Amino acid sequence: MDLKDAIAFATQYPVCFLATADGDQPHVRGWLFWFADPTGFYFQTLAPKDVYQQLVANPKVEVCFYNGGDLATAKTMRVTGAVEFLDDPALRHRLIEQDMPFLAGVGDADDPIHQIFRIAHGQAFIWGMSDILKERELPRAVF
Repeated sequence: MDLKDAIAFATQYPVCFLATADGDQPHVRGWLFWFADPTGFYFQTLAPKDVYQQLVANPKVEVCFYNGGDLATAKTMRVTGAVEFLDDPALRHRLIEQDMPFLAGVGDADDPIHQIFRIAHGQAFIWGMSDILKERELPRAVF
């Protein structure tokens, strides 16, 4: 497995689950993945949300993408790393004006309420039911 495989899986199955921690309490929630490229996996959130505060306090995350298959064809991909926030006006404009215009109702592209973050460094691996006892042995994409 390499980074291209991980990007393809995430792009094909963009509804994922993001795990953060609030102190010693884990929190997992459904999330809509934005995009990935060789520089990382990109996401967005809103500054007033609890998840934003959790990410600022502890940037370590794991994201689980799921292909929606039945037990015979189900696959997940776990991406582990630390997030970094990006103050990039061009990315915010792309987010609001091009890729997720439904977010414009919360604030325009220049509004700091929109927080873009990425996992730039980490690892990813794909797991299926045939791998039930092989998790540690599965090839990882390290990026």
